[in-house]
Amino acid sequence: MLGVDEDGRLHVAPGGALKGEIEIEGDKSVAHRALILASLAEGRSRILNMPEGDDVARTLRALQDLGVAIERTDGAVVVEGRGLRGLREPEGPIQCGESGTTARLLAGLASGFEFVTILMGLPGLRRRPMGRVAEPLRRMGARLYGAGGGERLPLCVVGGRLRAIHFDPPVPSAQVKSAVLLAGLSARGTTVVRERRPTRDHTENLLAFMGARIRRSGAATAVTGGGKLRACELLLPGDLSSAAFLIAAVGLLPGSRVTVRGVLLNEHRLAFVRLLQRAGAVVDRMQAGVGCGETMGDLTARPGALQPFRIGAREVPGLIDELPLAAVVAVRAKGRSVISGAKELRVKEADRVRTMAAGLAAMGARIREKPDGWEIHGGKPLHGAEVDARGDHRSAMALAVAALSARGETVISNPGIGKSFPRFVERMNGLIA
Repeated sequence: MLGVDEDGRLHVAPGGALKGEIEIEGDKSVAHRALILASLAEGRSRILNMPEGDDVARTLRALQDLGVAIERTDGAVVVEGRGLRGLREPEGPIQCGESGTTARLLAGLASGFEFVTILMGLPGLRRRPMGRVAEPLRRMGARLYGAGGGERLPLCVVGGRLRAIHFDPPVPSAQVKSAVLLAGLSARGTTVVRERRPTRDHTENLLAFMGARIRRSGAATAVTGGGKLRACELLLPGDLSSAAFLIAAVGLLPGSRVTVRGVLLNEHRLAFVRLLQRAGAVVDRMQAGVGCGETMGDLTARPGALQPFRIGAREVPGLIDELPLAAVVAVRAKGRSVISGAKELRVKEADRVRTMAAGLAAMGARIREKPDGWEIHGGKPLHGAEVDARGDHRSAMALAVAALSARGETVISNPGIGKSFPRFVERMNGLIA
């Protein structure tokens, strides 16, 4: 069972198998984009199954600061779109909290408007790189000034008349790609982004769904400025990154079987499902429909005999949010696993490489921290321990999954799980048989 004490620490005691069916709150990545594009649409949009985490709330409040009327009513979020040119200058700085998606997407959005937008962040976000998004936006004609020579927040965006560019991102990033495409909505001409490795395509899917002038061909996505986005009703599929913690726990606990209904089944987000299957867990999927231009359906997970695996740089972009969980799976798989090419984990809300290595080692795992990942000799039984998630939500939830298969209670300090999955404890407890 899981519980949070008065000091905010997460307590986890093993409680047996996980069983049942569950629906998950809307996908966080899609939610950010749905709010932004509904704000640029002509007319009123209703967004259903909106998640409650802090990251999405930051984007919602930021859009309100930019003059968009947004309210929660009758189980939906209602957005009064202002059109592609209708946002207004904020009266003060916009606080993005710890949400890199909010900061990077808003930098692209604000670049197309002839006013000043100042993007702030809490300490964890201020350490994260912003230069990779600022550089192409400057090429389009926006002026961006930030700390560290424009590499970090606070970031001042002076928008204006933009010109289209052809952009080949040097580092795979759905956030950077999305920022450029959002700026491209306001640019003269057709902006093209060509990826070396495919990343999440939620922005492209939603732009097409809402009527943007967008074309996709192979590795290239092109958006032509101007035109209109149509307001609509948007049903957000369940968050696959949140569901990942549930299905990973199922894979570690004998006798478990859980079905997650109505979850996002975007091909660019299924890398962790495929990893679990490759490692020996049983995960079946059934397509059930479409929401926000995204495929959605059901996942049913059962345990299997876990085998070691390797993850290299080519796989990392599709697994970046789930790599802490992958480390937990590797700890429970008998044999040597290696996860590499994930240096970007060092600049998340916390240093996830170090946080997971320290936490799992404290629980008895044989894990060696590498510059860009971990080497793990799995199969050794885990025991309860006191560990520190350093405020990183994904590390905290991954350590909680590991703790469910350990002997004795684990106490996780600084979990920060309200950032992306506020109902994690409730959801997990509801499945414990």
